[in-house]
Parts: sequence; structure tokens; C-alpha cells
Amino acid sequence: MSKKLYAVSLSIIILSFFISPYSFSKSKPQIKKRAPAVAGSFYPANKDGLSTLIDRFLENVKTTQVKEDIVAMVAPHAGYTYSGQVAAYGYKELIGENFDTIILIGNGHKEAFDGISVYKHGVWQTPLGDVQIDSDLAEKLIKSNPRIMFRGSAHNYDHILEVQLPFLQKTLKNFKIVPIVFGNQNKDDYKILAKAILDNIKGKKVLIIASSDLSHYPSYEDSKAADSKTIEGILSGDVAKLEDNISALTKQYIPNAVTFACGDDAIKTAMLVAKGLGATDIKLLGRANSGDVTGGKYHIVGYASIGFFKPLNKGVEMGLNKEEQEKLLEIAQKTVEDYVKHGKKPEFNITDPALNQKLGAFVTLKLNGMLRGCIGRFSPTSIPLYQVVSQMAVAAAVQDPRFPPVTKDELKNITYEISVLSVPEKINSWQDVVLGKHGVIVSDGLNRGVFLPQVATEFNMNREAFLAELCSQKAGLPRDCYKDPKVELQVFTAQVFGKE
Repeated sequence: MSKKLYAVSLSIIILSFFISPYSFSKSKPQIKKRAPAVAGSFYPANKDGLSTLIDRFLENVKTTQVKEDIVAMVAPHAGYTYSGQVAAYGYKELIGENFDTIILIGNGHKEAFDGISVYKHGVWQTPLGDVQIDSDLAEKLIKSNPRIMFRGSAHNYDHILEVQLPFLQKTLKNFKIVPIVFGNQNKDDYKILAKAILDNIKGKKVLIIASSDLSHYPSYEDSKAADSKTIEGILSGDVAKLEDNISALTKQYIPNAVTFACGDDAIKTAMLVAKGLGATDIKLLGRANSGDVTGGKYHIVGYASIGFFKPLNKGVEMGLNKEEQEKLLEIAQKTVEDYVKHGKKPEFNITDPALNQKLGAFVTLKLNGMLRGCIGRFSPTSIPLYQVVSQMAVAAAVQDPRFPPVTKDELKNITYEISVLSVPEKINSWQDVVLGKHGVIVSDGLNRGVFLPQVATEFNMNREAFLAELCSQKAGLPRDCYKDPKVELQVFTAQVFGKE
């Protein structure tokens, strides 16, 4: 064989090797990674600096405001210097919660297109690490309507969803995301997206985050007034009311105002989905504007954090309404009075399904505002809620070892409070305890203690004091036992109501 022919043959052999089906089949699939677009400008690019900044924002929010299950949120998306503290008022509500997927929605700021883009695979990166896309849910949304698509370029350089991720990484664990942006070409796309979400999230616990700032560039006073009208519309829970309020603001021709909610479609989507998920309580958690930070009086941008909550709690499917609460309080009071006066408990025949749920409850008695007895049960296996309340009312009156039995003379001055409990859940760190929202159970072997959520607020305790008192006074353990990895911590929520 000639040297030339040998060279050609060798070249063919080498080429065949590199393009063979076997060589391609062995290559590893590449994970698509969306790199940070605004790290170093909207928020710190340094991991430690970013983490410390968010910690400071969250620490400035002393307690959460709402003791219900959050299902959606409006959060601002400006640079952290301007809107980070306002955002923290919303994200503080997420500490201790667990979600399968966070659906992030915004009106695109970088690219206009016809439709709705859902980012469908890979991970989004921040200085705090990678966040996985919920590809399964993303694909379902894309397949649900022709107007929903994957358009990667609509996401790659836009900050509106990216700035939410570090806050999520600091407040939640083990979640995935579905990033979604509107192309801003069709005013009814929010209805399409809301329906697609509600149709495809069955079996998942999701949180909707609508990323939006409020008024853009009016004067300080005009910004405050305009934001109040926009917020009023959102708090109404009525999309038509929000649209009417924004329309009225637009017709006022406020100097230099170019928009009153740059993520209006995202907000309206969140409102519809939250309503579909049973949210009945909408709360303004925090608000400010850029002038509050800089001292400026012109070219102002407004910010708000707003939460959408469904009635408490993980234990009570839709919460107890006022009539049901009053019935339980009536049962507690009559039980105590009959037992103290006559030595026997009355019989009740309650058919209300809500009062027949298999739930735990505590009954608290107070005399002239001071604790007079408190006994409860966490996990009844066979008796309904109203019977738990009846039993615990007697126990609080005559069996609490800290007090002598309630006397007949005291009855007229006794007040009643009932805490209906969710199922306790184990947590990995004492720092996951949310004051005012979580009750805590601490246990180490036979030593066990419980504090209800309201203990922290009633005695104005910070988290460390709350847990130290629980360890020492209730469980008979060292005051810092909550920091011991061998000690088990569980949290629960409570729907608390009372009667004078």
C-alpha cells in the first residue's frame, strides 16, 4: 500500500470512529444552565455578601404577620438596595414552609413577543447555588395551550424573576421553579396562564410569585397615592377592581408616570390562581418606594409585598368559621361549668363536619387575664374535634398540675381560648421556627415540652428566649437544648380564638 493510500485509509478510519453511533450514544447529556444576568448589579455577586445582606433584611422583619397558609405573593424586583427590604416582608412568611414548586411569573422587560414563555429545563444559577427547573410541570403548561411556549431568549437577560431566587434560596429548602414571562402582546394571556396553572398543579404544593414593581417615575407624593390605589385593587381580590383602579390612574395623566404596575399580568394571574386555591385573605405585608431609601422626591418607583393566604392550616382543611369557633367555645365553657358544679360532663351531639374532624386542640383557661390552666392533645386517633375540646376543657380546669382545680366561685371570671392544631412536623434547625406562627415541641428521650404559638407574642419573647424557656421550664432540659442535634424539634400551627 502506498503512503498516500495508507494516509487516506487511516483518515477514513479515524473519521469513522468519531462519527460512529456508539460514540454519540456514550456522550453525557448537557444540563442547560441559565447564568445570572444581574449578579453584581441588582444584588451582590459574592456568595457571602449576598447571604449576609438577605439575612439582614429578614432579621429586620421581627415576626410574620399572618398565621395562615400562603399560596401566592406579589414581590418587587428592583435592585436590593431599593426594594430588598420590602421583598423581605413577603419572604419572611415563607420560613418554615415547604413547597414542591415555585411558579415565578413576570411581564418581560427585555423582549417583546406574542405569547407566554415557560422556561422548561435545566437549572438557574445564582451566587448561592443552582435551582432546578420543574421540567414536568413546565412541559404540561406548554402543552396546555398554543399561546404558551418555550422562548429561551425571553428569559436569558431579564432580571425580573432572577432577583427572586436568592430570597427563595435563603427561606426555603428542596424546591424547584417554573419561570414564566409574558410577551406583553395580548391583554387576556393572564387568563390563559391562570387556567393552565390550576389545571396542572394537582398533587403538587405550589407557591405563585408575581414579580412586579408599582408606579414608575412620578413624584414622591404622587407615587404614594398611586401605589395606594393599585394596592387597594390587589387587596380586593377582584381583577376587575384592579384594572379599574389602574385605568383611573392612567386617565389622571400623573406627571412622569409611565406605569402603575409593570407586572400587571403577573399580578392578575396570581390573583386568579390564589382564588382558585382557596385564598380568602389578602394582606399587605410591606411597602415603600425608592424615595424612602434615597431621600429623592422625583422619578420614584414604588414597591409592595402582598400575600395571598388560605385559612389555616395544615390540620384544618379550610379553617373554622366564626359560627364553628363560637360553638367550640360554648362546648368548652358549658363542659367546665357543668363539671365544676355537678361533677359530670354534658353530652353533645354535633353533626357539623368541620367539628367532627380528627384534630388536636388545646384549651386555655384564664382568670382575670392570668393563666389558670392549659391542657391539650395533638393527635387524636378516633374522637372528633368537639369531643377533644370537651375533654381538654375539663383537664385544663381540674387536672393541670400547676394549679388547684377551678372552683365554683371562679367560674364567672374564667375566660376561654381554644387552639386547633395542625399535625406536627419535624424541622432540622431551630432557626426554622417562626415566632408567632409556629408552636414548638421539644423532646429528648422521656423529656418533652410544648409551647403554643401565642406564647412568644404574649410574653414578647425573641426566638432564643422562647426556645430556652421551652427547654428549661417545659421539658426539664438545659436552656440551650434546642441547639443540640440529638434533641428533636417539631413545629405546628394553630388556629386560635377566644371568648371573654
